Formats: sequence, structure tokens, C-alpha cells
Amino acid sequence: MRLRIVDAFTDRPFRGNPAGVLLLDGEFPPDTWLQQVAAEVNLSETAFARPLPPGGDADWALRWFTPTAEVDMCGHATLATAHVIATSGLATGLIRFSARCGILTAEAAESAESGADSTITMDFPTSSLTAVEADPAVRGALGAEIRSVHDTSEHIGDLLVELADERAVRELTPDLAALRGHARRGVIVTAAAEDPSRGYDFVSRGFFPAFGIDEDPVTGSAHTALAPFWAARLGRASLVGLQGGARTGLVAVRLAGDRTLLTGNAVTVIDGELLARP
Repeated sequence: MRLRIVDAFTDRPFRGNPAGVLLLDGEFPPDTWLQQVAAEVNLSETAFARPLPPGGDADWALRWFTPTAEVDMCGHATLATAHVIATSGLATGLIRFSARCGILTAEAAESAESGADSTITMDFPTSSLTAVEADPAVRGALGAEIRSVHDTSEHIGDLLVELADERAVRELTPDLAALRGHARRGVIVTAAAEDPSRGYDFVSRGFFPAFGIDEDPVTGSAHTALAPFWAARLGRASLVGLQGGARTGLVAVRLAGDRTLLTGNAVTVIDGELLARP
């Protein structure tokens, strides 16, 4: 079974967010095996996809696993999967995925035949945002000035926390043990870009210790909440976000009502064989 490691939301190796991608020939193996593979790969997400019969609403069934649990939605591993499908010549044009969160689509800007690492645009549901009071435990775990806190929709399940400025986001060193017991899926911290001429409009970082991920370099799904949050504040539907600490990546977003378009690059870094079959 062929297993790839793909760096998503970047056009060069060792940047962005790495994801494992395993394309299956038939039905999904047992959940225990899928979880074991994800734990062995030990990246923030490993994606498993299988082709669906023609004529339906989707072309592929898609699932995502962290090292410890299955999740409802994952942007960077969807981007990685679409990249593998397109560059393998298994699909051209629009790719439709059936997932826990509904139908998602991805489309490469270039033809797969070129062999280039294409820019891919994904269509995801826009997250709802509900303003909430800052939990004292979360405030203590972050140890930073908090401007606002929003709860996100069920398929994301993060707290979106606005900090004072870009420097506060970059220098944040949260108490991960404390966050593990007080967040839902995780915590996304964000602030406006200090200098938009650098090519991005806002910054963010994501912490998911409850799911075995201390910090996720680039969280595509979180941008379905970051997009409406910053579109309302900056007055524009099309924006670029920079996420990450040690590794960073760029996510171009376009808010389209109840859908959010996420655009980024991907590059395959490792292409190998998984020997442990179900």
C-alpha cells in the first residue's frame, strides 16, 4: 500500500503542514487499523481515501485521523489528498469528497499531466462564530492579553481567541497541559498582521493537545472560522492568513456566504510503501 507524506499550504518541502495520505482500493479497513496507522505516521493528520462508484454526489470517501482520534474536518490533509489524486492522474478538474462534515470539493489550478505541484482551491462550509466569555482557565493557560473569544461550529469545535497583536501570537508559549482540559478540539489564537505588505492580512497559531497535537503548523479547517472573523473586521472577502510557529504556511481564503474557499500549494516529500496490511 502506497503511503505519501505531503507538505500542505506550502510550495517547498519542510514548510507548511505535513499530512499522511493513503489511497485505498476498496472499503475502509477497521477503525482500529486506521488509528494504528495514524499513530505510526504520527503527524497531526493522516488521510484515508477510497474511490466511490460513479454517478453519486462524491468521487471519494475521505476520513482523517490524528495520532489519537478521528476528526470531523481537516483542511490540510484534504489539500494533501487532492494533490496526490491530481498528480497521480486519478482525477482531473473538480474532485468531490464525502466526509463526516458533508461534501467537500477541491480543484487544481493546473493539469495533473504537467507533474507540477499545483495550487488547489477547496470549498468548505463556513464556520459559525459565537462570542463567549474568556474561560479563566484558558486565559491563564495562554497568559496573554485577550481581546475576544468566539466558539466555532460543531465540525471544528475550536475556541478562536483574538490577541492584541502579531507579536503576541508569535511569542505565545501556552500551558499545553492546562489547555488539554479546558478547550474543545483546540484553541486558535489570531491577530491582525503588523505589516500587510508582507503578503498576509492576519496571523494565527493552533494548539490541539487534547487530540495529541501540541501545535498544528497550518490548520485549514480553522480558516473557515478565521475567514468570516477577519472579513468582518477588515471589510474584504478575500484575505491571506499566515499560520505557524516553527513551521509556517499561507492560506488564501475567500468568504462566499455559507462556504469558504481555501487555496494553497502542496508538495510530496516522501513516497513509500506501507507493509503492515489490515
